[in-house]
Amino acid sequence: MSLKNSRLRLASVALVVAVSGLAMASPAMAATQHTVAGAAARSPEQAPAILTDFVDLPTSGLAADSAAHEFTVTYRNDSSADRTVAPQLLVESPEAGPFLAPSDIRLERRKADGCWEAVQVGSQTGTLFTDLSTAQRTLHAGETLTQVYRLTVINPQAKGTVAPRVALYN
Repeated sequence: MSLKNSRLRLASVALVVAVSGLAMASPAMAATQHTVAGAAARSPEQAPAILTDFVDLPTSGLAADSAAHEFTVTYRNDSSADRTVAPQLLVESPEAGPFLAPSDIRLERRKADGCWEAVQVGSQTGTLFTDLSTAQRTLHAGETLTQVYRLTVINPQAKGTVAPRVALYN
């Protein structure tokens, strides 16, 4: 093979590699540009609410009697502006333990139609809690939030405190 043919082949291979690389890079670059453009097009109303405070409501002891007990979380928006809020139920373990596990309780939430739906609880350092992000709602000026929970203790040795509260957002 002559030197001229080798150079021609090498140039052809380099061209194919360059074109292939450009073709492969284009979708990634387009996706990046699309994502950035999508983020810039987001309106301020779609920005996530920022948690600013909690309103703690009266607590009660955890009744380990296998009966269903109802807890109502109530909050009135007394401001003149709309407010994003989220009801939350905490089930706190005794400080000295034993720590509660999600399997120790069954928690349900009353829906608008009056039916009950199961609520998954998270757990951190002995405290069971309902998710705030899925509970967020907007209260208009003067509106009242009322969320009813039904708690059944499955583990008869479970001890703790039920602490309802309302998360307030900016």
